[in-house]
Amino acid sequence: MAQNNSGRIVFAAILAIFVYGVVAAMLGVLLASFKLTPEESGNIALAQAIGMIIASLSAGPIIDKQGKKIALVAALALIAGSLFMLPGTASYNERMGWVFVLGLGGGILVTAANALAGDVNEERRSSTLNFLNLFFGLGGMATPLIAANLVNNDAQMLCWLAAGLAAVTFVVHLTTPMPAPKGAGAPMFEGAGAMLGRPALWLLAAFLFLYVAAEIGVWNWLAKYLISRGMSENQAQNIVGSGFAFGILVGRVVVSRILIKIAAPTVTLASAALMLVTTYLMLNTSDPTIAWIAVFAAGIAMAPVFPTTLGMVGDAFPKSTATAMGIVITFGWVGLAVSSQIIGALGGDDPAKLGTALLVLPAVSGLMVVINLALRPMLKKA
Repeated sequence: MAQNNSGRIVFAAILAIFVYGVVAAMLGVLLASFKLTPEESGNIALAQAIGMIIASLSAGPIIDKQGKKIALVAALALIAGSLFMLPGTASYNERMGWVFVLGLGGGILVTAANALAGDVNEERRSSTLNFLNLFFGLGGMATPLIAANLVNNDAQMLCWLAAGLAAVTFVVHLTTPMPAPKGAGAPMFEGAGAMLGRPALWLLAAFLFLYVAAEIGVWNWLAKYLISRGMSENQAQNIVGSGFAFGILVGRVVVSRILIKIAAPTVTLASAALMLVTTYLMLNTSDPTIAWIAVFAAGIAMAPVFPTTLGMVGDAFPKSTATAMGIVITFGWVGLAVSSQIIGALGGDDPAKLGTALLVLPAVSGLMVVINLALRPMLKKA
């Protein structure tokens, strides 16, 4: 792959993942503007999650057969179109429909962008994907800042700005030369049986499922738990919003360099072990400063897991990379969908029980260590 073309491909992938970061952070602003009941808001969020799950599972074989460009431009068209249409909707069903379309676009975009960037330098796939996913975090941070400071939380204007960004990114991807599909000329599901029969695929999927469940548990529940420990709402929100988010950003910058010299399975093993320690520590302090440090450290520990796991998938399945990535990412979205329900069911309405429920986080991290150790000999044989 020519160096100049590699640069254009990486830039296109960065734009795509930044768009997804923006879109992922928009739902909260949109739901507030819709003025729905909690049940209706939950159903709309579920519609987006279902769209992402369907897209991630189905996009992989199409990407391997037809190429990444067709998937990327289709995803960006779905995102831009749904964001242009959402502000004009009035009914609950219309909104649910367009948010479902938004989820479809997002699911395709994540799978295709990671597959695209991962092929630029296969020897440094995990390092490249960590650098790429740094821009997901930046997109997610940009959205609430723009909503609060530039458009005064006007959901219509925010939708149009995000749709415009998606449209510009659509043009960039349409005009960027991209590699031919790996499965061109082969039957759509050639080799699928052998791939699905490899335990490594399902262990990687389980690893990502557990990781996403843990990360979402921190985002959705930690602030509430810290408040129950005597911290103010502002303190708790700042610990999660600045400490955890900043830790993830710093971690991805640092680990993208570390992965050049240290193998991806070793990095993810260290991450899982550090997750176990840091999540346990952050649940056992009432001091805001110590809590911030522990949560920041947890962010650093978690930072490389998602992109590095996808890098491991690409290394293990070089011929059907997008299909394998799509399956593993789908399990991640399932983890996103079930995490809060599990923690909520364990904790109930009693704040005193929430600390016990959140012990799921270090427990999940311990399971990730076990899965990683089981994976290592399988990946060496790949």
